Amino acid sequence: MSGKRTRRRDGGRTVRVTPPLRGRVNRAFLAAQSEEEIARIAESEEAPPAEFWEDAVWVPPKIKSPISIRVDEDVLRWFKRQGKGYQTRMNAVLRAYMEHRKR
Repeated sequence: MSGKRTRRRDGGRTVRVTPPLRGRVNRAFLAAQSEEEIARIAESEEAPPAEFWEDAVWVPPKIKSPISIRVDEDVLRWFKRQGKGYQTRMNAVLRAYMEHRKR
């Protein structure tokens, strides 16, 4: 997310929302850590072993296009009831259908 404020419709009125900070670096926390603390964290069980990175390959994220789509209310409600990430799940269902039809 870009960090810009966005607008969404909520019960018929427009409200301003701020995107979550999920996925951003906590620079204040990092700045407060000593080199020794950073090294300790890097060597802890939380960090993957060095061998993990030997065969690592960078995979660029797929570009997603914002669209407007009309779906039945009950379908949308069902996906939303599954919890956070419903749009990603809808995309996965569409991708599975696409892959099946390609075969």
